[in-house]
Amino acid sequence: MRKSSVLITVVVLCITACSPPNQTKNNSKEKFQVTQPVAIDTMYHNDYVSDIHSVKNVEIRAWVKGYIESIHVDEGKSVKKGQVLFRISNQEYKGALLRATAGLKSAIAEAKTTELDLQNVKKLVDKNVVSKTELDMAKAKLDALNARVEEAESEEQSARLKLSYSEIKAPFDGIIDRIPNKMGSLIDEGTLLTTLSDNNEVYAYFNVSEKEYLEFASGNREAAHRNEVSLILANNEEHSHKGYVETIEGEFDNATGSIAFRARFPNPERILKHGSSGKVRILKKVHNALVIPQKSTFEIQDKIYVYVIDKDNKVQMRSFVPKLRIPHLYILESGLSMNDKIIYEGIQDIKVGMQVDPEMVPLRQIINQLEQQ
Repeated sequence: MRKSSVLITVVVLCITACSPPNQTKNNSKEKFQVTQPVAIDTMYHNDYVSDIHSVKNVEIRAWVKGYIESIHVDEGKSVKKGQVLFRISNQEYKGALLRATAGLKSAIAEAKTTELDLQNVKKLVDKNVVSKTELDMAKAKLDALNARVEEAESEEQSARLKLSYSEIKAPFDGIIDRIPNKMGSLIDEGTLLTTLSDNNEVYAYFNVSEKEYLEFASGNREAAHRNEVSLILANNEEHSHKGYVETIEGEFDNATGSIAFRARFPNPERILKHGSSGKVRILKKVHNALVIPQKSTFEIQDKIYVYVIDKDNKVQMRSFVPKLRIPHLYILESGLSMNDKIIYEGIQDIKVGMQVDPEMVPLRQIINQLEQQ
């Protein structure tokens, strides 16, 4: 019985060894979509944090000391140029003006009297009744009184000016800010009463690196319309009006290596306010940029890689240097050429050295699909 069992085992082993390979084993290559880098003309943008200022923004301060007698505006309201904003108690300044006016009249009257005396002295000198010395003294007295008249006129003008300062008017059309002092408050000369902003146009100040400044300057030599910029608001919405770079400061900041730009934006709806923030967006064109899909890449230790297939359709891993990242795409600096075939989809299932069945998908077709998403 034991011999019979051994014989059966040997026969089974012989049959297994001599039998052909398992016909159900799948030796077919796995199919993957591949693509190739392509050169395109595209645009990208850089955003710069900016501070927004009204083109016209001034502090309204008191020029004279006194009590706030009346307030003719409210916070956040629009005012017109020349409109009265505040009145400060002015009885003291009215009295000073009356005294100055009286002093001027007195000086003028005294000067006229002296002028008549001078004419009489001239007649007496002509008749040799008095000496010429008397005439010289009369002239000197008149000169002194004329100087006193000029001094009185100056005092009267100063008193009138101080009285006018008791009425605070808007220097231009704008929006009134907070009013810290209320009616009846005692204020000193120079006290801040409010701030007035004309928000019809605004400035956006932002800093640009030296490299980006040179790129911007070079672009402007090629086309003047490159000055046009957009403003992204704090809610990530774009301001409805385009602006333009109006001026650039004269020197770089040694501490940061940047230079300040100033852009001007129309603001007819008064949406933008003085002191708000946003981001200035500058669009830039790139010609013949060699691009690949971001979907085809992966990172290992701060380097970016793709899977490429060689002439035998075997997978290799290759690093590349990106120049710029734009939506869905990398612009290449180095490491890949237009002749390289890269795995587009399924890179998580790829291993180096495996052989694949490539299905070529034109990158321009991929880009069109991505733009439609």
